[in-house]
Amino acid sequence: MTRESGFRPFTGRYGAGVTAAAVAPDGTPARIARIVVVGASLAGLRAAEELRRLGFAGSLTVLGAEAHLPYDRPPLSKAFLAGTADRAAVALRRQPYEELGADFRLGVRATGLDLERRVVRTDGGEVPYDGLVIATGAVARRLPDQPDLPGVHTLRTLDDAEALRDDLARSGPVVVVGAGFVGAEVAATCRGLGIPVTVLEAAPTPMQRGLGPVLGDTLAALHRDHGVDLRTGVEVAGIEGGDRVERVRLADGAVIEADVVVVGVGAVPATDWLEGSRLTLDQGVVCDETLLAAPGVVAAGDVARWPNPLAGGERVRLEHWTNASEQGVAAAARVLVGDGPGEPFASVPFVWSDQYDVKIQVVGHVRGDDTVELVDGTLDDRRFVAIFGRDDRLTGAVAFSRPRLVMQYRRLLVEGATFAEARAFAAS
Repeated sequence: MTRESGFRPFTGRYGAGVTAAAVAPDGTPARIARIVVVGASLAGLRAAEELRRLGFAGSLTVLGAEAHLPYDRPPLSKAFLAGTADRAAVALRRQPYEELGADFRLGVRATGLDLERRVVRTDGGEVPYDGLVIATGAVARRLPDQPDLPGVHTLRTLDDAEALRDDLARSGPVVVVGAGFVGAEVAATCRGLGIPVTVLEAAPTPMQRGLGPVLGDTLAALHRDHGVDLRTGVEVAGIEGGDRVERVRLADGAVIEADVVVVGVGAVPATDWLEGSRLTLDQGVVCDETLLAAPGVVAAGDVARWPNPLAGGERVRLEHWTNASEQGVAAAARVLVGDGPGEPFASVPFVWSDQYDVKIQVVGHVRGDDTVELVDGTLDDRRFVAIFGRDDRLTGAVAFSRPRLVMQYRRLLVEGATFAEARAFAAS
């Protein structure tokens, strides 16, 4: 990924002055003097930056479970893992943090939320708030009965990436479980380092649920052409070893030797700390169309689930860099109006992945069962654009190494184009 933010449909701006005006639940005026952001990654950082840009001069506290200042996650599976980028290269903010005038409390984990008292409970004590931004993101999903053996990794955090990078120096065979973006990027990085890689995928083809069988087969061919032993339609029965991992056993009895195993089977929203808070939790923190989850509480980034107007009002949760960045900005504006009316947050998803010499880009809400039509280039050349549609509505586009062209379809998605209009655009 890159740091480009692309098109930003959200344009609302609220708030100014020393504190922000709000409306209390009983309709009387209120003031927001203390804002707490839980989560010190991309969405949380963008929210903090936007709060100051909008003129909020009150108390601003940012709580981060990790000990690190905000960093960029996309390079963790590519340049950082390959050893061509260091910690400084993945820092999200180049300007001095002192300019934000925020109290960054790192290595502090949120453990609970009291909505009535407006208090965040942490392992370091209680933190009161007038306005709260929840941006705790997601955590890597584990396999059932996944053992805690040395050499078995997930990849979500900077610490994860450093541990995996150290283990890859063993140069032994690597097994990657899961052929989604993270698994595919790790496999590509390992091949670039000359490490033998086996990728295990339960579906008949990589990313079939999201991209469908044709584009999934194209991804499969890309990896096999670079020497990856890609096995699809397989089930992992166990990860085994003594002092460290030694092998992966499949349900059909096959055994694959491994010095390193990377489990890349998705992520789950980090909402455990909110159990019992009376927030609605359903595959994330459920918000209204303005990102409001409860009085004085908004959510942003991987943890937020909201009805996106540009997805037909479908309630969605996105694990995308651009969404986290844009939604953090929108959440800052929303929290400043307190319980008053807010502006709906509308977003066209945009995610990208660099694998070998191919840049893969996806815009919109695409699904594997959508109608798919190639409108530019060829699959064999791996330089193409395919459009996706459902009920004659354009739902998205996928491009291999066509960065400029695919962004034009993001504009069409904002405009609510039909599938036929997108096809006509491609032919024009």
